[in-house]
Amino acid sequence: MNSIDILVAFGGGIFGAAIGALAAFEFVGLLVIAMAISQIVTGSATTFIQFPFGVFGPHVGGFAAGVAATAYAAKKGKLASGRDITAGLSGLGAPDVLLVGGAFGAIGFVIAWLFNQVPAFSSGLAWTDTVALTVVISGMIVRLMFGTTGLLGKPQSGVRRCYPPQDQCWMPYHSRIPQLSVLGIGIGLMAGYLGHSFGGSGALLAFGISAFSLVFLHFNTQVPVSHHIALPAALAAAASGSLIWAAVVGVLCALLGELISRLFLVHGDTHIDPPAFTIAIMTTLVNLLATIGFFAAVPLF
Repeated sequence: MNSIDILVAFGGGIFGAAIGALAAFEFVGLLVIAMAISQIVTGSATTFIQFPFGVFGPHVGGFAAGVAATAYAAKKGKLASGRDITAGLSGLGAPDVLLVGGAFGAIGFVIAWLFNQVPAFSSGLAWTDTVALTVVISGMIVRLMFGTTGLLGKPQSGVRRCYPPQDQCWMPYHSRIPQLSVLGIGIGLMAGYLGHSFGGSGALLAFGISAFSLVFLHFNTQVPVSHHIALPAALAAAASGSLIWAAVVGVLCALLGELISRLFLVHGDTHIDPPAFTIAIMTTLVNLLATIGFFAAVPLF
């Protein structure tokens, strides 16, 4: 980390806030697709990864900065909802909102950098996804700073339930167990193929495709939010050599993402990201199982 990195992260945070959190994340997905294809074709890693997962990663200007700026804008009465991550905030004509995005872009970069100084990470033995974990921590900081509902939110009815298509759900059209299970299997198998065939680059490609698919939400197409399913499933396939394990992990990720949304998002007034939360937890689990030899001891073909 150096002053240039911090400045770029600050600038990325302003840009991410200006175009909106969701749009910024979609750009991350597009960049990751290009990077992963390049790595697969050339057979070698590229330092370009430092942009879509570094100074413009989801934890910086690629999402988290937009989340923070959105919450701040709502607190100041400039936006109707602190969870409206589709809003392009440049339209508010409020420089202070964009500066908050810049500040959280820099904060996210520093938090992730600190995680990467932990010996388990600096030695290459990453036990979780530090980018996803930073997105979660940044979202929690935002909730405590700009929100009024606390980390778990305040259910109006006093009961944490989800009745589609009401707004008590995160994504109403995939909030039920049968739908989530089918999506988990399908996306897990697709992503698992990429992870099994191309290793880490394939896992990144699966993540990028799922992330970029969210662009269709802007056209009111009810596409699934799936990057939290695709990435852990692809990693599981790469670690186990099994598409069945990828499907199993895919289902677990789909269900866990919905659970986290009901615990931290749907009753809150700012955005705490269920996919990032799920990726952090499931990446940790997949890495742990691979380390202790679980996949080798329990092969699924």
